[in-house]
Amino acid sequence: MIRPLELFIGLRYTRAKRRNHFISFISLTSLLGVALGVWALITVLSVMNGFEKELRSRILGVAAHAVATEVGDWLGDWRAAARRLAGVPEVVATAPFILGQGMLAHRRAVSGALVRGVLPDLEARVADIGGKFTAGRLSNLRRGGYGIALGRDLADRLNVGLGSKVTLITPQGQIGPTGMLPRLKRFTVVGIFEIGMYDYDSALAFVHLDDAAKLYRTGGRVSGLRLRLSDVFLAPRLRGRLADLLGEQFYVRDWTMDHANFFRALKIEKTAMFIILLLIVAVAAFNIVSTLVMLVTDKQADIAILRTLGLSPAGIMGVFVIQGSLIGTIGVAVGGVLGVLTALNIETIVPAIERLFDYQFLAADVYYISELPSDMRWDDVGLITGVGLMLSLLATLYPAWRAARIQPAEALRYE
Repeated sequence: MIRPLELFIGLRYTRAKRRNHFISFISLTSLLGVALGVWALITVLSVMNGFEKELRSRILGVAAHAVATEVGDWLGDWRAAARRLAGVPEVVATAPFILGQGMLAHRRAVSGALVRGVLPDLEARVADIGGKFTAGRLSNLRRGGYGIALGRDLADRLNVGLGSKVTLITPQGQIGPTGMLPRLKRFTVVGIFEIGMYDYDSALAFVHLDDAAKLYRTGGRVSGLRLRLSDVFLAPRLRGRLADLLGEQFYVRDWTMDHANFFRALKIEKTAMFIILLLIVAVAAFNIVSTLVMLVTDKQADIAILRTLGLSPAGIMGVFVIQGSLIGTIGVAVGGVLGVLTALNIETIVPAIERLFDYQFLAADVYYISELPSDMRWDDVGLITGVGLMLSLLATLYPAWRAARIQPAEALRYE
């Protein structure tokens, strides 16, 4: 048990001006190493959390939290299914959709597209697509108006803007005098959106649900129901419950299933970065070991005198545990403060560095996320500082044990 005497001596040794300047230098490098490791860990994990949050928000701007479909091609009475789901407190909103493939043509430009028929008022409740429009609005899609909203990259590829006419060609054909003919319809561009993800911006197109039903001849049926939940992370747990509520002919999938590999890769990368950067703290902790070993050798006479005055071996251990832990604690505290300040202000710091060196880290014409986002989480900060303190404490045990084993007679023989 560490008593006030061991605490006083340990702090005294820490504050004392050492005769061996090399030991002081190693102590300083150990402290700076711990601080640097904790600083880097908090900053990097906050940036990776920010990227994950930003990508999730962009994906969920178009993708629903969950989708309910009927086994087979089409969902018949979607209104009855929506009424059943309305009784679940966690289900905030539902919206029907028709999903189909097609080819968009404008003059000589042709591009494949994933066509989604929606009811604008209901769709705005299950996804944040309404805020992603750079021209026009989702509400411009009106029944019978044959309007279409295109992703930014898709519109650029077709070289169209608001008011332009595009021809939508569907794979379902119709019998004509000369045989099977493709079904096609002219649409007017009434909106252009930009999600910030190439998969959506280059291939997705929205039309009104009724227009899509006529074009694909669904007979009043839809592809399924898109669901918005009160908490996006409830989706995996609610999936089975919602499927049971709707009946065995229904199938429910959530957003984690559609993008499982993507978010799993992010999690693996985050874990790998945590382990790699933790090695910085581990190396600094090993420096604490070497610092204390040299200090024990330098203080053998002092240790012997303390033993002859009645200080127990456990008390000697306490002195050096306190001294080594103090180095680690100061390093963790300094690194933690710098890490938190950097993570909270990284969106200001990075642009300032870019302006100073006239260089952009994430070029807007290459990356869809051109700014470093940050999402600092206090549980990450607690984990990092806790691991740093634990490594610092473990590093003191061997040198302190060696100090406790010093025999006074042997240490004072040549003094």
